[in-house]
Amino acid sequence: MSATDLVDFLNASLTPWHAVAEVRRRLEAAGYRELGEGDAWTLRAGDKVFVVRAGTTIAAFELGTEAPETGGFHLIGAHTDSPNLRLKPQPFAVKSSQHVAGVEPYGGVLLHTWLDRDLILAGRVFRRGADRPALIATAPIARVPSLAIHLDRGVNTDGLKLNPQTQLPPVLGLESGGALGLANLVPGGGDAIGFDLAFVDAQPAAIVGARGEYVMSGRLDNLASCHAALTALLACEAPGAHTRGVVLYDHEECGSQSAQGAQSAFLRDVLARLVHARGGSGVDALPRATHHSFFVSADMAHAIHPSYADKHEPAHAPIFGGGPVIKVNVNQRYATDGESAARFAGWCEAAGVAFQRFVTRSDLACGSTIGPITAALLGMRTVDVGNPMLSMHSAREMCAAADVPAMIAALGAFLRN
Repeated sequence: MSATDLVDFLNASLTPWHAVAEVRRRLEAAGYRELGEGDAWTLRAGDKVFVVRAGTTIAAFELGTEAPETGGFHLIGAHTDSPNLRLKPQPFAVKSSQHVAGVEPYGGVLLHTWLDRDLILAGRVFRRGADRPALIATAPIARVPSLAIHLDRGVNTDGLKLNPQTQLPPVLGLESGGALGLANLVPGGGDAIGFDLAFVDAQPAAIVGARGEYVMSGRLDNLASCHAALTALLACEAPGAHTRGVVLYDHEECGSQSAQGAQSAFLRDVLARLVHARGGSGVDALPRATHHSFFVSADMAHAIHPSYADKHEPAHAPIFGGGPVIKVNVNQRYATDGESAARFAGWCEAAGVAFQRFVTRSDLACGSTIGPITAALLGMRTVDVGNPMLSMHSAREMCAAADVPAMIAALGAFLRN
């Protein structure tokens, strides 16, 4: 699958709610049916099913020919959320004759990258009397203007520090134009009694470069991994002995501790119900299944930056076009160990795909993923991998177009074998 499909996926997935809606659309087109968490489940080998929680977390499975107690699970995990600027519950104010919107940074936002960009307001709105929330995305309506250099002569030598409370509120319009609020900005906003809305960069995802080498977009971390996992699953042509699936979580960027985050009971409960629906019984049914299982935590990796090569451990500096990155941290910020790394390397080789390895410099702190969380909650063998990228947590990130099909191929080999 080409990087063009990733671009389409990114442009349809402005927020976690939109991302899950797009995943649902693709699953249903491929013959998957939804299971309600509140319903009884009756399942058989070969069934293709998915479960949604809170509109931002989704798990999909193709049931294997063997019961999970003996066949186990092959699962890929990723996350649907990305750093952004979330609209506060009572956001609207007037400052210096302009309407502004109060925002709260979500996740580890690279703040300066949100300056001087045309911004869309997107997310979900709960309307009075409606049965379900409406997904919305406006036209470009806002901007966080930077301060002119004439008023901050030292910015290029002393650096830029932004106060998220006072210097990040986007401007929306002029006070002279009249009152401004959700009713003016969002279809049906006048009937809104609740919302989850974020400002999103209006520039669409695109393939860029002298020869089309790059994918440029917001939300590559981690929608690129969601896309790779989903595409690999949908490309599987026949059920295997094991049950294969993907789980795409919300709230990784703020710690995963929520009802729909990786620290919740969501995946464990769903797996237990799948085991039971396929005939498993007794207190040891799920532990037996997880013993025969493997989890790939897919989250984007740090490519070596041509202007900051010294930020990388010299022997572990992933390059664009070099294939999937196996991420290692002995202090368990990543869940990879020697066995899980070797197994993923084998799947890359089976797919004819090169792979790379990443370790953070010993004098720098290491980020983390859903990998260690999943390994701890389920006792499942786990590896952390990701495609290399630059500008992680920027409003607009970049990765290599050539790495998109390579990761899909590697994940496909894992799901099938």
